[in-house]
Amino acid sequence: MIFSAFLRTLGQVGDRRFRKVLLLGVGLTLALLIAAYAGVLWLIQATVGDTTVLPVIGEVTWVGDLLSGASFLLMVVLSVFLMVPVASAITSMFLDEVAAAVEDRHYPDLPPVSGPSFGEGFKDTVNFLGVILFANTLALVLYAMAPPFAVFIFWGLNGYLLGMEYFTLAAIRREGRAGAVRLRKKHRLTIWARGC
Repeated sequence: MIFSAFLRTLGQVGDRRFRKVLLLGVGLTLALLIAAYAGVLWLIQATVGDTTVLPVIGEVTWVGDLLSGASFLLMVVLSVFLMVPVASAITSMFLDEVAAAVEDRHYPDLPPVSGPSFGEGFKDTVNFLGVILFANTLALVLYAMAPPFAVFIFWGLNGYLLGMEYFTLAAIRREGRAGAVRLRKKHRLTIWARGC
């Protein structure tokens, strides 16, 4: 059932409401990553300054440039691992609009729902973003310790987190928060597999 619903939803990607959420998700994610990098550059400039005094060598002007270049490479590597989770977390803020579009097209007989308020959705998104960033930051250590398994760790971790989050957000629309949590616990492995 989940797989057929997923395929029907993919067939609706051209929907205006889908595109809006996709573009908002990608745009806000890029803005967040650019802001994070600007913050790192500012921190480097504030702590290192234009010149640095190194023992034995004396005053040098290239340390800030070196750290800026290294921080750029670090942000590129982190973006590879964090872009999808962060985009998903931001997009989850607009999931209610996508769910309404799917229900309008594929399940027109369902009664209307009130859905969570923007404030509740925003709170859920911030909580999810915190969990996903924390978990993926810890996973970076595992990637370094077990490089051959990094892809599997990435898919398993993010499949679990994204599956649980999206299931909960969708289930809240019809079952309420308590019902969504109960269903999530009951179908945990299926949701994890679908998230992967």
